[in-house]
Amino acid sequence: MYKKLFSLTILFSLIFSAFPADIEKTTHTFAEREDVSLQLDIYKSNSDGTCQSVLLFVFGGGFKGGTRDQESYLDYFRYFAENGFTVVAIDYRLGLKNEKAPGVFNQKPLRRAIGLAVEDLYTATDYLIKNADKLLIDTSKVIISGSSAGAITVLHADYEHRNGMPSDTILSAGFQYAGVISFAGAIFSREGLPDYAMAPAPTLFFHGSADKLVPYRQIRFLNLGMFGSKPLAKRFKARSFPYLFYSMENIGHDVASYPIEKFQPEVLRFIRDYVFDKKPLMIDINYFDPNQESKYNQSAKYYYNLD
Repeated sequence: MYKKLFSLTILFSLIFSAFPADIEKTTHTFAEREDVSLQLDIYKSNSDGTCQSVLLFVFGGGFKGGTRDQESYLDYFRYFAENGFTVVAIDYRLGLKNEKAPGVFNQKPLRRAIGLAVEDLYTATDYLIKNADKLLIDTSKVIISGSSAGAITVLHADYEHRNGMPSDTILSAGFQYAGVISFAGAIFSREGLPDYAMAPAPTLFFHGSADKLVPYRQIRFLNLGMFGSKPLAKRFKARSFPYLFYSMENIGHDVASYPIEKFQPEVLRFIRDYVFDKKPLMIDINYFDPNQESKYNQSAKYYYNLD
């Protein structure tokens, strides 16, 4: 009898432990800008009261659209909340709304849009730092991730903070992001291929080699240009900065979204290896899936003429 009860107890324990814990979502206002309230959503599973690592997400949309709670992101948020992270999805100001397509000879609106988004990301980060005790978060393990415009933003945020650029007026020098995850991102630079005065956070790059919206390689005129994941990973390798680069062969800007849905375990493995275990790895993966059809091959000119 006792053996049967014990067996049933173990069985029910295994069944219920297989189900994810309930996830709580709360919304907070972290800034007021131009009569607009900037908010962030926090997704957190039930915990034992210990501080959690943070995965902070910046949405995509070409700096002209998008929302922090877009349906296609929700599984990504749930996955990491279920794996013990405090997931934070933020608003930011859309600096390219109603603007023409950016380019080397029309780069001021893009520079402004990136600046606004980075400032808002820094402000959201500062809010988390100041409320860390209440939110039960570990500020030494804040990992930033983003899609498309969001990926550009997170790459810039770490790049500008590590270099102490004039835009870096919000975060203290004692704080550094613990990791960067970029889904089809790039860095705009006026000094040629970006370099780092201080070693960057370990960075995970995903990019499609056929991306026509955010350059996989670079769009450059003299030292002015937009530098994509391919040259950035090359720079990281030359300087022995830890990184992992998934080069998604023959895929376009789809890579801004589908790794969020299909590569969650790989992203988690990157965080565990590079951020938690601090492995000094430099890995390039040429990923080709003959069954993955590229559906997003629009150019920047086409995208910014849509409305």
